[in-house]
Amino acid sequence: MFSLKAHRFSTVRKTKEDMKKSIDLFLGQGITQLKHKLGPINWQFAGTKKFDAADFEGFLKLLPKEVDGLKIRHAVEVRNDSFKHPDFIALAREYGVAIITAADSDYPQIADPTAPFVYVRIMGTSENQKLGYAPKALDAWAARAKGWAAGGTPEDLETVTKVKPEKTGREVFLYVISGFKERNPAAAMALIERVG
Repeated sequence: MFSLKAHRFSTVRKTKEDMKKSIDLFLGQGITQLKHKLGPINWQFAGTKKFDAADFEGFLKLLPKEVDGLKIRHAVEVRNDSFKHPDFIALAREYGVAIITAADSDYPQIADPTAPFVYVRIMGTSENQKLGYAPKALDAWAARAKGWAAGGTPEDLETVTKVKPEKTGREVFLYVISGFKERNPAAAMALIERVG
């Protein structure tokens, strides 16, 4: 399965019309050819973008639920602390859009599940660790992934709102990025082994 990262122009346009054109252009470039292998689309916002409820809802309204009959899953990656707000969490839940948990980085970490899937980007691999992370840290991320998959929320990660466990599980997309990039594949393989 492949998760795609949308072009940044889609999230920085000044007008809704320009934003819609950029979104439609990105989504119309053959992504549906992936069919069942299409994972969530990451819409990443610049660190200078601050939360404004009306503005952000306007963006969420532009995201289609499907393209060419294929269901599309959306995830937003915000990089400004102003998004640590209950209204942001409520909007993401209302539109079924996942908030990307950016972890082990300088970016805001928001671990509130807001969609039927969870999207996590861990960014803390180290040159000093053969597997990118210490075994204890890999164990912790594997346990968090299993918890999310079972419908829970990791108690050791910060959430903005009080999160109730869900009866149904969630699909979990966990990526190892940034950090010491040469170690990312080893960290990912170690996580796969731990998750089973």
